[in-house]
Amino acid sequence: MFDTLTDRLGDIFGRLRSKGRLSESQIDEVLDEVRMALLEADVNLQVAKDFQESVFSRCVETEIHKALNPAQQVIKSVNEELVSILGGEALTISFAEKPPTIVLLAGLQGVGKTTNAVKLARWFKSQGRNPLLVGADLQRPAAVEQLRTLAKSIDVPVFSQDSDPVTVVSQGIETARKTGRDVVICDTAGRLTIDEEMMQEIRQISDAIEPHYTFLVVDAMAGQDAVNIAESFHNQLALDAMIITKLDGDARGGAALSAKSVVGKPIAFASIGENIEDFEQFHPDRLASRILGMGDVLTLIEKAEDAFDEEEAKRATQKLISGEFTLEDFLDQMQQLKKMGPLENIMGMMPDLPPGADPSDVDESRLVRMEAIITSMTVAERHSPVIIDGSRRSRIAKGSGTSVQEVSSLLKQFKEIKRMMKGSAKPRKKSKRKGANKRKKSKPSSRVKQKSQLETPDTGTIGEFDLSDFGTFSN
Repeated sequence: MFDTLTDRLGDIFGRLRSKGRLSESQIDEVLDEVRMALLEADVNLQVAKDFQESVFSRCVETEIHKALNPAQQVIKSVNEELVSILGGEALTISFAEKPPTIVLLAGLQGVGKTTNAVKLARWFKSQGRNPLLVGADLQRPAAVEQLRTLAKSIDVPVFSQDSDPVTVVSQGIETARKTGRDVVICDTAGRLTIDEEMMQEIRQISDAIEPHYTFLVVDAMAGQDAVNIAESFHNQLALDAMIITKLDGDARGGAALSAKSVVGKPIAFASIGENIEDFEQFHPDRLASRILGMGDVLTLIEKAEDAFDEEEAKRATQKLISGEFTLEDFLDQMQQLKKMGPLENIMGMMPDLPPGADPSDVDESRLVRMEAIITSMTVAERHSPVIIDGSRRSRIAKGSGTSVQEVSSLLKQFKEIKRMMKGSAKPRKKSKRKGANKRKKSKPSSRVKQKSQLETPDTGTIGEFDLSDFGTFSN
């Protein structure tokens, strides 16, 4: 979503790095370009202006024009201000002393409230909580059924009944108390546009249950309309934070950058994909780092920890180093890698990508084809690829829907990986040092000594002489 903005800022700062020192007028020109880049990314006009003024003030206060490396200082100031307009720090969720903690979701129809209710329940579950979902969207056909279907995949119960929304949420909270559920997430109805009837209904629900948190679900692809909608809801409801959805889309992303400054409420969570697990707590500093092309190592580590089993990873590493790594292990590693999410997102989190590297160019279909090739092999072939001859390759290619060349390429790559890893695990040989010792012993001074020994008559046994460096020779 922020690719265009990242590219523009990268181009601006790339030109800046070539300059030794900057005057205040040059800093102002650079920040003018940054402001234009933000406006092109659909950031609110006032937010972009305030951003430029704040960064300029930071630069002047730190006397960047006197610095020997002003580019890094400007980038640092831009990063700090980006973090500020995105909310500063991640929202800390606290829980009610007397359970359950009640969370109310609001928003327009089609922004993903129902799906994100389940995603939020999964997040609470990962925090060691026992959530209950309440289906209070009685307007949209099959909304409750959709909620039940999605909730079943994460093993979270759903409460709903045929009555009015206020009664449903009240009964749902009572059910949570009786069944020991410590978090209640209420999914409510939406409309295509904001109307008084919808606002009145959500106000009645809020007054009846007095939620600990009211989250507004906002579609990031709606642009500045998303910010205007958030303002309208905030005027009617006591919002605590926002959940921004579809951050993996190809829109310009200005809503995420403007929401906190315009509405005055932080973004609590971000939905970054269609799958239930594509949901994360919103960290302003990490998103700012991504926008500036510096990666997001912390999120990458967290995703890896969630996707990979630590003991299994250790065993796989040991197998790889010892040369016992098989195609079966390779397949397991690929499947765990897929749990981390789209490869494009993973690449985007990596810092210091080489110039011209575009995460969107990653071809995920290659992983799918490699997986198909390996699953078309027999167990014996996976454990011992050397037995795969021409006829076996042809069979595997037909079974996986690929070509013989692709099968051969995979086997060649796998063999090369094993060879490299096994080679890197071998201890260093001291061949050079030994060779050096040998050369040292065969210096001219040693040869002169040997020559003098040969020329000097020996009073001992004739026909036998000793060359200590080369052994004993005799006739």
